[in-house]
Amino acid sequence: MIFWLATATGLAIAYLFGSVPTGYLAGKLLRGIDIREHGSKSTGATNVLRILGKWPALAVLLVDVLKGAAAIVCARWFFGWVFTFPSGTPPAALDQQGWIDWAVCLAGLAALLGHALSIWLNFTGGKSAATGLGVLLAMSWPVGLGAAIAFAVALALSRIVSLGSILAALAATALVCILEQPLPYRLLVIAGGIYVILRHRTNIQRLQAGTEPRFGQFSPEPRAEA
Repeated sequence: MIFWLATATGLAIAYLFGSVPTGYLAGKLLRGIDIREHGSKSTGATNVLRILGKWPALAVLLVDVLKGAAAIVCARWFFGWVFTFPSGTPPAALDQQGWIDWAVCLAGLAALLGHALSIWLNFTGGKSAATGLGVLLAMSWPVGLGAAIAFAVALALSRIVSLGSILAALAATALVCILEQPLPYRLLVIAGGIYVILRHRTNIQRLQAGTEPRFGQFSPEPRAEA
């Protein structure tokens, strides 16, 4: 019982790390606005760039990356600490190191969900790309670095942030399959990559139509139905 309660606690902590509404707080603190009512309605760094400018956007980007990394670092420490207690060890059928890998995987997914469905914002949020990068860097830095390079190259060539995010997700998926990574990590990256791409489905439609805004441009979104 204690093992499963500790597991649930660890995942809740990872979710809370991810749920910190960085972009929303930037809008409130710097301009007294709800960033979700402006631009693309997202709390991510791209919308912050359009509405608040480059330095707030850079700060939001860095914090979103760091909170994803923090969720993984905290999960590794927390589960390692829990397993030092006899009552906190996993059932005999579960390998301890293998379970830590699965726990880290689930913590990364919880952080992504926290960013996209923040409890502090009535379960709204951003598209999880920056937080996902932080998760990747802390979980497997070669995969995270490869995704970051793919994003940077795509952004430099196209100046379209959404395209960079989509290609970064695809690059991470390819790298985690090519490199020797634990099975839970591979499953997380594949699932996370699909999730990030699905979160960008409206951007994909605009890319196909040739109407996706370039870096720093404003693109009004259709109003959500009441």
